[in-house]
Amino acid sequence: MSAEPRINDRIRVPEVRLVGPSGEQVGIVPLAKALELAQEYDLDLVEVAANARPPVCKLMDYGKFKYESAMKAREARKNQAHTVIKEMKLRPKIDPHDYDTKKGHVVRFLKQGDKVKITIMFRGREQSRPELGYRLLQRLAEDVQDLGFVESNPKQDGRNMIMVLGPHKKKTEAMAEARQAQEARKADAKANPGRSQNPAEHEAEAESAEVEVPAEEHVEA
Repeated sequence: MSAEPRINDRIRVPEVRLVGPSGEQVGIVPLAKALELAQEYDLDLVEVAANARPPVCKLMDYGKFKYESAMKAREARKNQAHTVIKEMKLRPKIDPHDYDTKKGHVVRFLKQGDKVKITIMFRGREQSRPELGYRLLQRLAEDVQDLGFVESNPKQDGRNMIMVLGPHKKKTEAMAEARQAQEARKADAKANPGRSQNPAEHEAEAESAEVEVPAEEHVEA
């Protein structure tokens, strides 16, 4: 069944409750009179409430209405927030430098409004020391508690131990902040065309602007 409303000569009822082009209530009129007014205003007669008795019709530019509706739907899809789960893999005896690097990735993911699945991979005799993985997960959760919270507590899954961190910031908020930051940088660059940035600043900009990412990202130790 078509979702398109009936318009003009496709409307098959003896009378309609007519709404004018500015939203004013005209009242119940014969269909022929409503079609005559539509022609007089050079507009379409569009059935907007088919189940009403009598059906409600409005005088409008239907082509313009469809175009504006499509643009609104496109903008809504553009701003729609998709839940993304990243995955970070660590070893229970990770060295401090690698830990800081992996923590940096987790911080970036949480700032983007994404969830992070933390996987501790045990090998060989490490499997007899699950407390190592548990302590590492606790430490990581504490280090990023300003940005995220433990959504799923650490649990053993075969040779691995898994914990899920959820962001305090919603995805929509992260996307909005990223767009605002990008617009601010563009405005600043336009106001100061001769000013150059050092590579570190360029890198920071690229990272802060990165919001849309693949649905699943694995980073291993």
